[in-house]
Amino acid sequence: MNGVGKATLLGVTVPTVRTFAIPENEIMGSENFSKPYLQNLKEDRVSIMFITKENSLSWVEYGEEKCDQKAFKKVDGFIEANNRLNKIKLKGLKPNTTYQYQVVSKPLIKFEPYEQQFGKVIKGEIYYFTTPSKDSNEVSCIILNDIHDRPYSFRELMALNNDFTYDFVALNGDMFDYQTDEKQLIDHLIAPCTDLFASEKPFLMIRGNHETRGKYARQFKDYFDYEGNEFYFSFRQGPVHFIVLDSGEDKEDDHEAYNGMVDFDDFRKEQAAWLQNELENNTYNSCKYKVVLMHIPPYHSGDWHGTTHCREVFSPIFEKHNIDMVISGHTHRYGIHKANDEHSYPIIIGGGPKTGSRTLIQLHADNKRLNIKMISDKGEVVGEYYS
Repeated sequence: MNGVGKATLLGVTVPTVRTFAIPENEIMGSENFSKPYLQNLKEDRVSIMFITKENSLSWVEYGEEKCDQKAFKKVDGFIEANNRLNKIKLKGLKPNTTYQYQVVSKPLIKFEPYEQQFGKVIKGEIYYFTTPSKDSNEVSCIILNDIHDRPYSFRELMALNNDFTYDFVALNGDMFDYQTDEKQLIDHLIAPCTDLFASEKPFLMIRGNHETRGKYARQFKDYFDYEGNEFYFSFRQGPVHFIVLDSGEDKEDDHEAYNGMVDFDDFRKEQAAWLQNELENNTYNSCKYKVVLMHIPPYHSGDWHGTTHCREVFSPIFEKHNIDMVISGHTHRYGIHKANDEHSYPIIIGGGPKTGSRTLIQLHADNKRLNIKMISDKGEVVGEYYS
């Protein structure tokens, strides 16, 4: 342990910095953490998120053969500290490479201008992830929707997956009824997902209309890593250009339930303008398929305002740019809706949330075809689609 002395700088006497070394024999286990979860895994980078019980200084140790590299979150010259929610990016990774990693934390017991005191070092378990291949000609993912605060559904639905291998999981909206606090996020989504897959396979958290409700809805984004920090974004994996849209609320903005605190019509129009530019981007010209993930489908979802406005602002762009598929939830009635006179693209709608109507959707695409299989919570295949 270092003591506190004094130094003179420009005629002003200030205390020197006091720090507290942590003996190696005081390193503890991982009980202080939420398990880490992967976000935004790309060929050369990944974001690792985790939550500590106490305000801490945290980092990630990682590497190929052993955890011999260290990454912190750095902002404006600071290494982030004295926080609980961590989003640490690993950069400069190699494509198609398996890495191991563990999260590490030192609780900050005292944090004064010239004096910091740390608790025992806490190290998490070692986990593994594999970066996507740069030139892969296939991709697979699992899509879940409309869990509605039933955390047991994650385990029951993922058990239906059998030996289907997947690159990521898309959570296609309404994982909750509404947002109350951090504990709800941990207990009803983060913990069940990390127990099953999320420490080694990334997931996308696509916002549904129920994620826009409740007193904690405006903090929701902090717990995930979105491309460009927006709820709408796109990315390429294998032969697929994935497009994620935020379909917003299902009622009019002036509905009494919102008390004048939402403007989802403008938000959808903003996304439509972005989508038009995104689909004209030459970056994705070589992709064989364009797949849209959005919670509220533009058709087959009644005539509520959210559905009709999505239809108005998004569907003409889908038609113009020959979207191959839209995958949604929201209706709680699963179905495969083939192209028809209203829409030239198929619309896949997953079920939920009650036992007997829940589904798991498997997507696989290669250069020959795009394949969807929908499995009910009884283990039966209730829908298939082949491009």
